[in-house]
Amino acid sequence: MARKLDPEEKIVNAALRLAASRGWTGLSLADIAKAAKVSLSELSAHFSSKARILAAYGRRIDAKVLQDVSTEDMSGETARDRLFDVLMMRFDALSDDKTALKRIAADLRRDPLAATVLAKPLLQSMGWMLEAAGIDSSGIAGAMRVRGLALVWGAAFRVWLDDGADQSKTMAELDRRLRDGSELLDRLSRFDPRRRRDTPDDEAAA
Repeated sequence: MARKLDPEEKIVNAALRLAASRGWTGLSLADIAKAAKVSLSELSAHFSSKARILAAYGRRIDAKVLQDVSTEDMSGETARDRLFDVLMMRFDALSDDKTALKRIAADLRRDPLAATVLAKPLLQSMGWMLEAAGIDSSGIAGAMRVRGLALVWGAAFRVWLDDGADQSKTMAELDRRLRDGSELLDRLSRFDPRRRRDTPDDEAAA
């Protein structure tokens, strides 16, 4: 028997289905409530806006990646390689919703104000991706890492939207962006609490 979805999951799923077929800009909260088979009052108890629905979807993806990372042994990898692996896991987690995300991204490019609202959830997600790669995201230095990784992610995400199933262009773009940011990644490795005691110099040569 299929697992019964809670109202939040139903609402997020409905929003993505509608976005895939109709786009995002013209989609109303009432439309999403109807598709999710919940009342508008029930939807309002969970989400105050469409941006909040997208933020919840982002948290779902964060949780999926963190779960996947927990089964991987990346202890012998450099900081750059760990970040590459984690971000590719994130793309894998997004793959089932690619059609919807492509429509949403296209509409948000024409609506900078709506896109700005999503900046904070994106930074929070990138903080979790750093932590998943064993890199500290706290403090002022961590905030700089988070913002740097958000730029890398954004560039690779734009490529991914039009990439094929093998994700070869995405992998090439992500690898290039991470290599171009080697100076930043050197800093990341020096602040990596899981590695600096054992192999302080290995990643600076990566």
